[in-house]
Amino acid sequence: MNGPLKVALLGCGTVGSAVLRLLQDQSGDLAARIGRPVEVAGVAVRRPQHHPDVPADLLTTDAHALVTRDDVDLVVEVIGGIEPARSLMLAAFESGKSVVSANKALLAEDGVALHAAAAKAGVDLYYEAAVAGSIPILRPLRESLAGDQLSRVVGIVNGTTNYILSRMAETGAGFGEALAEATELGYAEADPTADVDGFDAAAKAAILASLAFHTPVSAADVHREGISEVTATDVARAAEIGCTVKLLAICERVGNGNAESPTRPDSVAVRVHPAMIPTSHPLASVSGAFNAVFVEAEAAGQLMFYGQGAGGEPTASAVLGDLVAVARNRLAGAAGQGPSGYADLAVRPMAETPTRYHVSLDVADKPGVLAAVAQEFAQHGVSISTVRQTGRGDAATLVIVTHSAPDAALSDTINALREMPAVVGVTSVLRVEGLS
Repeated sequence: MNGPLKVALLGCGTVGSAVLRLLQDQSGDLAARIGRPVEVAGVAVRRPQHHPDVPADLLTTDAHALVTRDDVDLVVEVIGGIEPARSLMLAAFESGKSVVSANKALLAEDGVALHAAAAKAGVDLYYEAAVAGSIPILRPLRESLAGDQLSRVVGIVNGTTNYILSRMAETGAGFGEALAEATELGYAEADPTADVDGFDAAAKAAILASLAFHTPVSAADVHREGISEVTATDVARAAEIGCTVKLLAICERVGNGNAESPTRPDSVAVRVHPAMIPTSHPLASVSGAFNAVFVEAEAAGQLMFYGQGAGGEPTASAVLGDLVAVARNRLAGAAGQGPSGYADLAVRPMAETPTRYHVSLDVADKPGVLAAVAQEFAQHGVSISTVRQTGRGDAATLVIVTHSAPDAALSDTINALREMPAVVGVTSVLRVEGLS
């Protein structure tokens, strides 16, 4: 192969247009790094008239014909969603093309099948841009840390929710006010559901867990909660105990051995939810629309990856990094090493996952109420760490932080508290993550 490598670009929105621009602006450097020039063979879009800056001879509405063209060597998929992205990827593999993707939703839903199809065809599927934008995290998990045993990967992987929670902490604003500001500044979509309800973060958590623990994990395996119920009071109370509130993607390898079954296999717990974390933890200082991923490994210790988690050029940077890698592999005549699923650990249900709760209760201010509340926790096997009580005449507020217990026990406790005559209302429930 002596001629240029030709790339089919699927999608030319915010990320796709940035990829196209960088391919043009950095063409000389990319050619030097790869060993061959890189040319764009075509750009598949739905509405060519919306892309006046792209040469007309590159634009096409027939994405399938583009990815199966004989002269195309590599495919970059940045259209997102499940279909037609999945069908186009499979068609590219069948035609002998490696694919670089930023499609977190598709990889989280159907990553196992896509990797199998790529392996069968002897081509690559790389997707660094699918998680945390420009931050290099997937390749370190797949390659740099392949010789280590990872115990936990915790990430702030959604810039929209991190911006909202940061503004709530900085200004005392409520969720609605902070969301409106994020929308006005372009950090939140007109329909912010995927972000604020945790769908985006859950897809990324599935990808992180799959690579970190060599176990197939899909988005359906991830326990998911969003931030729409987080209040200004929650954020203020977190500050009172030296914490801040973040939406976290938490992936953990959990030991299941006990005295009766010491060799029982480990499991993987994967969850996305808002949580109070100590302000002393490195993730607590990640503000605005930035992302960060914190990794704990047996030999390497604690590692943190930080940077811009979204946006056209940051994401395009990750796409081009993958493009260089797969282009080099193609010139070498071999595909790179794909992810390993050898461990195939069970995914632990959220009900069995140990967590801690921060609970706020409005109660009747009379003798015996605190004891009755404490007894309800005890009956469900939940130990209390701290209690604070403030009175307001005939009513009082109890703020309780628990020790770690199975999430189901904590949830059952909350449901029981709501039925107690002396409890006026459970006003807030947030998990607390020590992140030790």
